[in-house]
Amino acid sequence: MRFLIIIPAHNEEDHLSFTLDSLQQQSCKDFKVVVVNDGSTDGTAEVIQKYTDHDPRFETVNLQKSAHQPGSKVVNAFKNGLQTQNLDDFNVICKFDADIILPENYLKAIEKAFQDNFEYGLVGGLLYVEKEGNWVYEGNSNKHHVRGPMKAYRKECFIQMGGLRETLGWDNIDSILLENLGWKEIVLPGLQVKLIKVKGADYTVRESEYYGRYFYFLGLNRFLAYIASSKEAMKSKSVSFFFQIVKSYESCRTKKMELKISKDEQKIINNQRWKALKSKWLRM
Repeated sequence: MRFLIIIPAHNEEDHLSFTLDSLQQQSCKDFKVVVVNDGSTDGTAEVIQKYTDHDPRFETVNLQKSAHQPGSKVVNAFKNGLQTQNLDDFNVICKFDADIILPENYLKAIEKAFQDNFEYGLVGGLLYVEKEGNWVYEGNSNKHHVRGPMKAYRKECFIQMGGLRETLGWDNIDSILLENLGWKEIVLPGLQVKLIKVKGADYTVRESEYYGRYFYFLGLNRFLAYIASSKEAMKSKSVSFFFQIVKSYESCRTKKMELKISKDEQKIINNQRWKALKSKWLRM
């Protein structure tokens, strides 16, 4: 199987070489890497050139700087890289971040999973972060969800679900849509991917505003959005946090901000959320 790996990068001179080195060290060698330099103002371009000058598997695309909005910016960069390639030449489409370190068997394990299981549409490992000198499981999501920094899609699945949505929540929307199409999302826990920096460190929106926007752009109806907001408020042990999230969500509704998912896809997402809620209630 041949891999197409797209890596959006904005001001990643301190981290990118670790990611690209880990790709060069992969036991599976049949891949192409496209690093999308999204308006970097540091030495990111120079880091990329060290690889493109000496390894024909590495290419780059340069973009003007775009506004740093969670979700939309990274997918926009990803799509610009994707457009430079002929998908007929590849079997697996990967979206990787510019600040991860992959184990040397990462691509080989992904390849085997796809070859042995034709129903697998999305495969990945688990994220680990450094704490007090040790690498520990990140724990920001359940262990059955492939996180945004290390997505690997079977090409047929990627095409069927219409690619990635340029919006906040894209890395949950993809999971729901591919499952609705009959594909499976699989996490291989033995694949431990190191995340070098804390995600979200560059975001300028408040946490409550982030959640409100996230629930809106995910396409959740008002009831489900309020349920999700209450869960986040309970985690924070703050009633005011609930109202702040709801305020952000309602602000998006009032402004009728554009969604990047269709009406049918909204129904699919809401139905999936309903099923998850009912399943939890039955277990209580």
